[in-house]
Amino acid sequence: MAITIPDFSKTHVVVAGDVMLDRYLFGSTDQISPEAPVPVVHVQETDDRPGGAANVAINLASLGGSTHLIGIVGEDDAGNILQKILVQNGIECDFHRVIDRPTTTKTRVQSRGQQLIRLDEESTTAIHREEIVNALRQSILGAGAVVLSDYGKGTLSNIEMMISACREAKVPVLIDPKGSDFDRYHGASLITPNQAEFEAVAGACESNEKLVSQARRMIDDLDLDAILVTRSEKGMLLVEAGMEPVFLKTQAREVYDVTGAGDTVIAIMAGALASGYDMPSSAALANIAASLVVRKIGVATVTPGEISIALHQRGEGGRGVVGLDELKLMVSESRERGESIIMTNGCFDVLHAGHVSYLEEAKGLGDRLIIAVNDDASVKRLKGESRPINSIEVRLLVLAGLAAVDWVVPFSTDTPESLIADILPDVLVKGGDYKPVDIAGARDVLNNGGEVRVLGFRDGHSSSYIIDKLQD
Repeated sequence: MAITIPDFSKTHVVVAGDVMLDRYLFGSTDQISPEAPVPVVHVQETDDRPGGAANVAINLASLGGSTHLIGIVGEDDAGNILQKILVQNGIECDFHRVIDRPTTTKTRVQSRGQQLIRLDEESTTAIHREEIVNALRQSILGAGAVVLSDYGKGTLSNIEMMISACREAKVPVLIDPKGSDFDRYHGASLITPNQAEFEAVAGACESNEKLVSQARRMIDDLDLDAILVTRSEKGMLLVEAGMEPVFLKTQAREVYDVTGAGDTVIAIMAGALASGYDMPSSAALANIAASLVVRKIGVATVTPGEISIALHQRGEGGRGVVGLDELKLMVSESRERGESIIMTNGCFDVLHAGHVSYLEEAKGLGDRLIIAVNDDASVKRLKGESRPINSIEVRLLVLAGLAAVDWVVPFSTDTPESLIADILPDVLVKGGDYKPVDIAGARDVLNNGGEVRVLGFRDGHSSSYIIDKLQD
């Protein structure tokens, strides 16, 4: 299955569920307490991070989409801290304050890379508040997906009504389940239990065949669209109603901490589905993201750039529009595989057949082709106030869609000399009537042992000719 990264910036996802604050206290341990046989931790750093449903929202926000979070917190400092962090990450918070209930807070004391103790402040009493359901009904207008994050803290006591509201609005509803009563999730689009959670409800599954058959039975019994079972070192299993099962192998080479990995999985699934991806493609993307997040300590997130680099490392993708830092990492990965790098630049305002043939010829000189593209301001300086015809966003996307092109990166200076010096391609290419020594960046490439080539454009094709013809 070919994996590509969707444009998450156009997605809007609503998250509702048990929000919490994950607090980490880091310090050194040099002595044992005289009061009890326990280590004394000299706290040197405190790190507050959103957890539970709030971590799902943070994961979605890190993809670049719009996120709306509904949850319950106490009238306390922890609730204020949590909301401040979320708002700073661009998340719209719809928090309902409860006076006699603390914000769920999990404090982890860590020293020398190990967790010594975890302290939990919480209440798990069910909260039946119609305002939570009403808030969900109002927020799902225009949403591409809804995530209900159940950590068993009571926020989703009316989850059946929430699922019904999503179904009525024809919005996919994804649930990270908790406990042994999966009947509560009847009618959901997708549930994402880990294998232990799944088997606690469906019974032991000693083989893949049994796992699939039990998943199909659960889909029928609960009127689900699909089940995604996360299986730790065995990867994931997606069972979709009426479709062949999809087994996804684990991609993690190192596992440091699985905390919050399920939040990342359901966030990526929701973001991908909201962007129009199907279930298998969304699950494949979530599997890649899970392999990245378990390499980080504590609750963490992944970005489209990290996913893109991971795909590139596997030789399965990582093409398209990139930033400079991301591009440098991908070029480094390519060179480790012995691939040669080709680079060219230009405005590419009105793309035509001459451009396409030129870029195909350039790609033939090596393995990976980079195009550096002038941003709108630099095009105006070079070609006048009437240009560009197409914005930088449009030009980047069109170029990225060409089969010959691997990466497209914008630049804002009049020439890409500094950008070329950063990348130092094996071959620098320019089209037109140039002498190699006059090409921006040529000296850096030549001094690095690279090559500079000048390629001709096809006669009768130019952006200016097309623009003049349209004006006539």
